[in-house]
Amino acid sequence: MGGAFKSLKGQFLLDGGKLNGSFFHRAVVFVCQHDPEGAFGLMINRPTGHTIQELSSEVIPEQYEEMSVQVGGPVQPGALSFLITDSFIDEEQIIPDVSLGHSFEQLIELSKSFSPHRGIKLYSGYSGWSSGQLEDEIENGSWMIQPASRKLLFDLDANNLWRHIMHQQGWEERMLADSPDDLSSN
Repeated sequence: MGGAFKSLKGQFLLDGGKLNGSFFHRAVVFVCQHDPEGAFGLMINRPTGHTIQELSSEVIPEQYEEMSVQVGGPVQPGALSFLITDSFIDEEQIIPDVSLGHSFEQLIELSKSFSPHRGIKLYSGYSGWSSGQLEDEIENGSWMIQPASRKLLFDLDANNLWRHIMHQQGWEERMLADSPDDLSSN
């Protein structure tokens, strides 16, 4: 991909219809870090069906024990990441009012100032790209880029997020969103 580097930090990557059969089929990935060396993101629309307490051997703060965990991506499936709706971790702010954390120590610190109004999403694993890999995938049409927002990250049902965002696009994307998962069964 020619030209000057442009970071996609704070953007969504959406399966543009070319990832059928892959891990990222109908995925929405929130890009948390992106520089010339590569990219780090969290897939935000694939629940694991498990709580943090079920997946971790760590001592979990009581208020987080029953929180569900999303699949963040195929890389290091045991690695914890979380998104939170404030700037608790200033240096890890991705977009206004959304920060990224990576450790149980940070979760424990958050539990000391727990607020039911603070949104938090937990992720197991992450999505990663080496230098130039994401740019190549975008150039090949695998990913659509859309601005991320706190509302889309925290207020909408994760299971329907890809379809919801695709419905906000053009007619081709709406048709894709309404098509069956497996087009051969159409």
